[in-house]
Amino acid sequence: MSDSARTPDVPDSAPVPRHPRAKGEPRFPDGPQADPAGSHFERRIRSFQPRRSRVTAGQADALQRLWPRWGLDVDGSRKLDLAELFGNTRPVVLEIGFGMGEATARMGAADPDTNILAVDVHTPGQGNLLNLADRDGLANIRVANGDAIILLREMLTPDALDGLRVYFPDPWPKKRHHKRRLIQPEFLTLAATRLGPGALLHCATDWEPYAEQMLEVLTAHPDFENTQPGGGYAPRPAFRPLTRFEGQGLDKGHVVNDLLFRRVQHKEPLPR
Repeated sequence: MSDSARTPDVPDSAPVPRHPRAKGEPRFPDGPQADPAGSHFERRIRSFQPRRSRVTAGQADALQRLWPRWGLDVDGSRKLDLAELFGNTRPVVLEIGFGMGEATARMGAADPDTNILAVDVHTPGQGNLLNLADRDGLANIRVANGDAIILLREMLTPDALDGLRVYFPDPWPKKRHHKRRLIQPEFLTLAATRLGPGALLHCATDWEPYAEQMLEVLTAHPDFENTQPGGGYAPRPAFRPLTRFEGQGLDKGHVVNDLLFRRVQHKEPLPR
């Protein structure tokens, strides 16, 4: 979950009135599916916890109006043609967990020549990011709904991505839940197959024990190298916006660590 999930959204706080729905009737007929991949893939420990929260009228309108054009359900049924999805052949960066989408929209506006495929399971955030993209005319953002692992493994082709961003993922602080953390060796191996040589993997977290684990597993992984000559954490790059939540945490003495690693040259042909 991005820290932007804990920041105010587009000014529109009125919740959508609740109306009874028939069993099986979709919440947003023209919007994201409740469970796009269904039971088509193996059960496993997931790194995310779907959250139920109210959708505002503006978010609901964006989901209904913009999802057919800028939305994507992660159903694992096909390989994506990213050039077709975005309507151009510009570089594509995958962002996993964008919260309410505030930081994503700001990055999209600052770099219109980079396409952002942003994936999350939080319906209000999906609607809010669509609203922001529409308001600011950001044609370089697409919103994906569902499991990022299925998106990477089943729907993206080798070398499809020019970057990967994982900002403020759920730290799962309890020791028994550490296996749910996203940044693990197995995830990095999968991500490496979808990142082109030289692509940047950028992680950020305000949970220091998780930052230490991220640094350990990334440093040890043969497919990635630290962009910092002496190793360790990186200064926050200018392209990652400082959100309100992060600023408040810094004022309280919290430590935010950025990790920037590059995908090294492939040593063997990638699996298709």
